[in-house]
Amino acid sequence: MTSVTVPAAAERAPAPRRAPKEPGSWRKVLITASFLAPALIMLGAFVLYPIVYTVFRSFFGREDGQFVGFENYVTMFTNDTTFTAIRNNVIWVIVAPAACTILGLIFAVLLEKLKWKTAFKLIIFMPMAISMLAAGVIFRGMFQESPQLGVVNAVISGVQNAFGDTGGYPGAKPRDGFGVIADGGVIASEQEIQAGQTQDFPLTGVRQDNVPAGAAEAAPAPSASDTQITGTVFLDVVRGGGGTQGEIGDGKSGLPDMRVDAVGPDGSVHGFATTGADGTFTIDGLESGQSYTIALPASNFEEGAQGVSWLSSSFINAVIILSYIWIWAGFAMVMIASGLSAMDRSLQEAARMDGATEWQVFTRITAPLLAPVLIVVFVTLIINVLKIFDLVYVIPPGASKPAANVIAVEMWTVSFGGGANQGLGSALAILLLILVLPSMIMNVRRFREEAKR
Repeated sequence: MTSVTVPAAAERAPAPRRAPKEPGSWRKVLITASFLAPALIMLGAFVLYPIVYTVFRSFFGREDGQFVGFENYVTMFTNDTTFTAIRNNVIWVIVAPAACTILGLIFAVLLEKLKWKTAFKLIIFMPMAISMLAAGVIFRGMFQESPQLGVVNAVISGVQNAFGDTGGYPGAKPRDGFGVIADGGVIASEQEIQAGQTQDFPLTGVRQDNVPAGAAEAAPAPSASDTQITGTVFLDVVRGGGGTQGEIGDGKSGLPDMRVDAVGPDGSVHGFATTGADGTFTIDGLESGQSYTIALPASNFEEGAQGVSWLSSSFINAVIILSYIWIWAGFAMVMIASGLSAMDRSLQEAARMDGATEWQVFTRITAPLLAPVLIVVFVTLIINVLKIFDLVYVIPPGASKPAANVIAVEMWTVSFGGGANQGLGSALAILLLILVLPSMIMNVRRFREEAKR
């Protein structure tokens, strides 16, 4: 056999040489680093460091050196106020983003059907130009309980007063010592009055703004026949003072539109009348010689429609969520409208040609094609409501603040609003971060998927 001799030079083949670096490679690295450095420094100073320090601080108590471990987290989930805040945040996440997204979708579809779409878009989007603080002040004023202050209750009271019986003289009471007494809300004659006699009602306690504009100066009642009882109901007060108490005189106003009943001994109403502009009344059809108690029913003095306590604990969350929807529905409309403008309309036209109804076109084609935009809007609003602070802090009055509490407000309260416990506040901040992270990650993934397409 012949052996093959391998040359020694072949056995020691040199390793492949690395390609020499380009002369300017290090310079490119330095330029890139110099551009990234400011952003990385700011990111670390304003994002990374606060997160790390907040996690660290959450394991300490009121004082920096008081290590308490997980006690703040235990307190956070066993404290009633924190539980209320978490419950309210859940309500916010369920209601507000869905309502804004649905309204935004409806508005965006309506935009395509309206001729005055620019004005409509401006009206719906305009609240976005108002700060949350200013919007909170607006809604707190609108929903005041007093109809004289709150627009909403003023409208409700106006409608109720227009279609229902309301008392026009709340707070009225009889002048003492002139044969008229108050009994259980009713103002009546102290003694029984026979048919053919006169009974006047001098009243006090009526606010001048409750006296109708058409009221005239009080006048003496006409003489009564044998089957009548007459009298005058008047405000026994003269502006600026003067006049004789219990007597009709100059400067005293009659009280119109007040019901006056003649009540018999059996307690039933035998006749009634309504006072005129000058306060006079005449009850007809009574039995001659019969005695009656002349009474002003309590319905004359009821407060009437006073609206709803919107800012009470029962309704405060609904009012705040409504204010949020008012602001952010315009954002959802603009985002969804941009998605509609980029949609391929040929699919919709083909479906209509095949006989599909508008509802079928919307549910089978428009909505599925808009699904990516709807998800982005919905997730963005979830992140936003989890951090809601301004509206919840401004709108509720002091008595309703506990019922409207959310995590962000609770975090600020326990840290800086009198609680002075920044350890517990830091734990609440970490809880809020954990709740927001899934939505943020979902949005980032959605953006990456859209970038790959």
